[in-house]
Amino acid sequence: MGGPNLEVAKFGMYILFPIGIMYYFGTNLDGKFSVPDFWPRPEQTHRIPYEREEIKAELERLKARNLEMKRIREERERLEAIKEGRNS
Repeated sequence: MGGPNLEVAKFGMYILFPIGIMYYFGTNLDGKFSVPDFWPRPEQTHRIPYEREEIKAELERLKARNLEMKRIREERERLEAIKEGRNS
């Protein structure tokens, strides 16, 4: 069996090991674990419109985009119908 020195050494290990792990992972986190350009910059994110004019402009933009997507979809469906009519 070990003596008191072994118990002191084990106790020291039990205390210092978690402290050492916390120190290693807790210091300089940005340098060790950061991924460059992980988060988008503010100019790359969506901005919520709060003013009446901004809201109207955003609604007009969305309506125009939806109409364009609808036009493209209808054109694609028309071309597919023509293609199916020829192949039949």
